[in-house]
Amino acid sequence: MFSSFLRSKTAAALRTRIAGVSQLSRQLQTTSFRLPKPAPTTNHVSTLPLVKMVATIGPTSEQQEPLQKVVKEGMKIMRLNFSHATPEEVELRCTNLALAQKTLFGAPLQDTRAILLDTKGPELRTGKLANDDTGHATIQLNQGDTITLHTTPLEGGSTPDALFIDYKSLHKALQPGMTVLLDDGAISLTVQSIHGETVICTIDNTGDLRSRAGVNLPFADTSDLPAMSEKDKADIRYGMQAADIDFVAASFVQTAEGVQQIRAHIAECARELNWTKPLPLIISKIETSLALKNFDAILEASDAIMVARGDLGVEIPLSQVTNAQKEMVAACNAVGKPVIVATQMLESMTKNPRPTRAEVSDVTNAVYDGCDATMTSGETAKGKYPDTTVRTMNEIIVASERYSAAAPFPVASNVCYAAESSEYAPMAHAVCRAALERDSVAILCLNADMAPIIAACRPHIPVISFCSSSKQARQQQLYRAVFPVVENCVTMANAVEKAAALGWVLENDSLILVDGNTMKFI
Repeated sequence: MFSSFLRSKTAAALRTRIAGVSQLSRQLQTTSFRLPKPAPTTNHVSTLPLVKMVATIGPTSEQQEPLQKVVKEGMKIMRLNFSHATPEEVELRCTNLALAQKTLFGAPLQDTRAILLDTKGPELRTGKLANDDTGHATIQLNQGDTITLHTTPLEGGSTPDALFIDYKSLHKALQPGMTVLLDDGAISLTVQSIHGETVICTIDNTGDLRSRAGVNLPFADTSDLPAMSEKDKADIRYGMQAADIDFVAASFVQTAEGVQQIRAHIAECARELNWTKPLPLIISKIETSLALKNFDAILEASDAIMVARGDLGVEIPLSQVTNAQKEMVAACNAVGKPVIVATQMLESMTKNPRPTRAEVSDVTNAVYDGCDATMTSGETAKGKYPDTTVRTMNEIIVASERYSAAAPFPVASNVCYAAESSEYAPMAHAVCRAALERDSVAILCLNADMAPIIAACRPHIPVISFCSSSKQARQQQLYRAVFPVVENCVTMANAVEKAAALGWVLENDSLILVDGNTMKFI
């Protein structure tokens, strides 16, 4: 999908004049900017963002007070990064999340925040350096020098001449001329030759290398890597048992078979734990060139996708990351599956109280692309301003959505076709059309199973979903425009009253109520 897309964008095609562009340019020269007014600060659904907010919680945001502020500012899903988190930290964060909801909302089930477990994944790393007793030592690799890569640990540790990489099939995956990237791409090596199980490389640029640095092999076939490490398996089981996780974000997924293996492991854990609730949903993180190659199959096997631009930007040319993002988001929209855009969205707010203009544009364009959620990483996990970051992110999202609704020309046009396969599809399409025609404020969905189908049709207004359980409500937090609430005894007669009690709608609002094949206008 991606290779054909990129080949189609030739220089000649980009220079081709498009019919009507001159006329449109003249129109824009005489058109005043239609910037919508900022949204008022209320709990009414018309002022809340449709795109959801995933925030990574870490050392600077895990205590009760800062986490309460992050929740108040609009975090819908708490991400736990199991590359770093200890069981004690996980327990603390989950406990404080529950306390934050109870403190802020009184009845915690009426505003349920979800929990996402992000696995460490089958990462490739260099070995320990020679004489590195503290773990902080480095060695200098000099441009032009030759270095030998080994697939078995080196006695005494790695040196500037010989480096251990913990991948048994390294010599099979690489070919002369291919690139090996060390420490998130800071140091580049070019493969010269392969002798047995050793790989001879030339160092492309000078840099300092630490122990256990990350390794990327762009365009190499690493499909023999396991979908999960033993640590990942243990973490998933622990997350289900101790944290009642709602999502598993699977790192370094490369094939659909890998997703199926993770799903089988989740099912096995559920049997062992006598799990009776809906199983955690799988969010496949796309962060390798092989995952891009297998994207369509991975998407079909997954419940959702995360566009993980960090490692992806090392694996493929940086100039193509944005193109890949737009393709993946459009593909997810087309099959009605949620998609998260992640990595460095407001990175500068790790240290500063205001984002860069480029970061604001990045978040805005993710909304225009059609993402269901945006995500913060270090900004909220270890940054100085976690709650300010969440508030800023949501302000950008709301401004983007208000502009896209008021713009004189379309800024997003991804169409979902997936809902056609659902029994609820005809009604879902009808509800969204009616909402546009009637200028409705919200859709009240009494059948929670129908809410994701309506969301897949990309409604321009919120869908208040009345869920039968907290687990169902938490898992619906990932869907754009869906506002889940736990309520078992809801009817056409009392639905508006219950939504009004939450402050989400007002007495004279134009609303649409839907329950299966029944639609009612208010």
